[in-house]
Amino acid sequence: MTVLAILVFVVLWLILIQNFADAAAGQGHPFCARDLWTMTRVGAPQADPDGRLVVFTCRVVDFEANKGRDDLWLINADGTLPRRLTNHPAGSNSPQWAADGKTIYFLSKRSDSTQVWRIRPDGGEAEQVTNLPLDVGCFRLSPDGQHLAVSLEVFPDADHIEDTKQRLEELERGPATGRVYDRLFIRHWDTWKDGRRSHLFVLPLAGGTPCGVMTGFDADVPSKPFGDASEFTFTPDGKALVFAARQVGHEEAWSTRFDLYTAPIDGSAPPSVLIDGQGATVTNPVFAPNGKLLAYRAMARAGYEADRFRVGLLRWPRGKPSILTEKWDRSAGPVTWAPDSETLYTCADNVGQHSLFAVDVATGDVHTVVTEGRVSDVAVAGKRLIYGLRHLRSPVELHSIKPSGDDARPVTNINSQRLAAIRMGEPEQFSFSGWNDEKVYAHVVKPVDFDPDKKYPVAFLIHGGPQGSFGNDFHYRWNPQVYAGAGYAVVMVDFHGSTGYGQAFTDAINNHWGDRPLEDLQKGLAAALGRYTWMDAERIAALGASYGGYMVNWLHGTWPGRFRCLVCHDGNIDERMAYYATEELWFPEWERGGTPWEQPEAYTHHNPIDHVDKWNTPTLVIHSQLDYRVVDTQGIATFTALQRRGVPSRLLYFPNENHWVLKPANSLQWHEEVLGWLDRWTKA
Repeated sequence: MTVLAILVFVVLWLILIQNFADAAAGQGHPFCARDLWTMTRVGAPQADPDGRLVVFTCRVVDFEANKGRDDLWLINADGTLPRRLTNHPAGSNSPQWAADGKTIYFLSKRSDSTQVWRIRPDGGEAEQVTNLPLDVGCFRLSPDGQHLAVSLEVFPDADHIEDTKQRLEELERGPATGRVYDRLFIRHWDTWKDGRRSHLFVLPLAGGTPCGVMTGFDADVPSKPFGDASEFTFTPDGKALVFAARQVGHEEAWSTRFDLYTAPIDGSAPPSVLIDGQGATVTNPVFAPNGKLLAYRAMARAGYEADRFRVGLLRWPRGKPSILTEKWDRSAGPVTWAPDSETLYTCADNVGQHSLFAVDVATGDVHTVVTEGRVSDVAVAGKRLIYGLRHLRSPVELHSIKPSGDDARPVTNINSQRLAAIRMGEPEQFSFSGWNDEKVYAHVVKPVDFDPDKKYPVAFLIHGGPQGSFGNDFHYRWNPQVYAGAGYAVVMVDFHGSTGYGQAFTDAINNHWGDRPLEDLQKGLAAALGRYTWMDAERIAALGASYGGYMVNWLHGTWPGRFRCLVCHDGNIDERMAYYATEELWFPEWERGGTPWEQPEAYTHHNPIDHVDKWNTPTLVIHSQLDYRVVDTQGIATFTALQRRGVPSRLLYFPNENHWVLKPANSLQWHEEVLGWLDRWTKA
């Protein structure tokens, strides 16, 4: 070890000791936006076939490169001997165990292209598995370990993978840059369409030519922009794939129809429908370990992206599909099978939490395994479950529990040193009587260094969706601890339309964007102020993004004068024009009951633009150029209205972000501007 290395080690050790000493003495610093990005993000746990080892990812942020990087780690299932498995500047992610447990496959860009690699769990050099001319989006291993299914971005009419690469190179060299479109979905989320589709290809792991199983198929597998390998799987015999796809032709922009298809891995027959979604979404197929049952998730209502996901079953290979959880009033996440094929595990929003549940396959009965916090990434490790858990006072760490819900234990403590050097606010959940006298829940986070004899300004956070939730979660964009660390009391109301309180509660917002949720927000804020006397009723700021941004614009004109200042991030000002500018038309068409020419009153009934004449509250407007869901002209129009009315206002605009602010430097700037705006109007 060099002298420099010894000095670095000593300095880091002294810093660690000081952090623990500061925390023990109550001298850790208040939580801030930079802490969001210094936390290691733990995810994607996968247990080996014996249940002894767990591979998972750790993402750390490189502030100089302005991006995060994932690497693979291993830990014994009992939480002992954590060790780093990969350490490469190109990163490593999406780990999967081989069936024999002797190899871990993963994705990496270390060959200047995203390809499949593998490594032994005892370490050594990683070996490249695929060397395809296109990036691999995601992959699956066949049960027998003989084949690999990969997703690639190809032109559907291309005969070979190389044809796509050649065509892209020709387009890049050509002098003309115009693109011609004959139907909608010309762009999606943050990307303009160029004619390519994400298609599945299968290749032998021993080496060979990839075989396309979706040639000519007019759909993406996995779906875009957030689909992953959970949307396709091999059949138990490894001879075919089952996948979810939306093949609806020119209706794609207003259809939520996803059917389950099956296709032979040798491409000898085109894909055929296995389960017809009847216009609604069917997705996430996963076979039981015994190979006799196929589980999946299914919605019932066509065109409604926030319908409840039921767990479905199909007896393989020639059974009829049936719904297992029709009586359970929660929307199930992707499922994981127990080794005995008699139980399914799934996560769902649940009264301000995101809980872990077990579903009995024979009866459909559901019992809760983990209630508190936000559970994710469930894996089976022998007789225990491994899962990620985060909550309002901690980012994700891996935990272990018996399927009965007993004997919960931490498996990792990756962020314990960082948390020990930070002071956070205490969270609390309460309920009140909202719209229609129905019970509504909310969370409060106390300011750091709380003193009950003081009065604190309030940050009133309004969640997006609107079918979402601000609950017991460690959020990386809207984290209430950032505001608590800056001296604010935080109030977050799960108004009607939120998820986790039953489907009827979620449905209550349909065509009621401006009245029922607003009543909940008004009553929730009043309940918080009455319950927590240390909140200053005269110094309140309201903040929201997406639907929350719409609500900020709406309450600005319909609840004027209540707030010291407002923050509107990616919020619509004109619902009618927003329909014509967005990309996923199924969303406004369901929420408004049709198109603007079919239901004109629905698009003007709760439209913020009609109440601009009452705007008088200082407002910070934030928008991004790559946001094709809520287009940037909505934010610019909001700023224009504020400026012309002479309302103190400011515009923060990101040319390289989408609906979310994801780059570390931009996030830090976002928080600096937002907190500066709140301080200016509530603390001055």
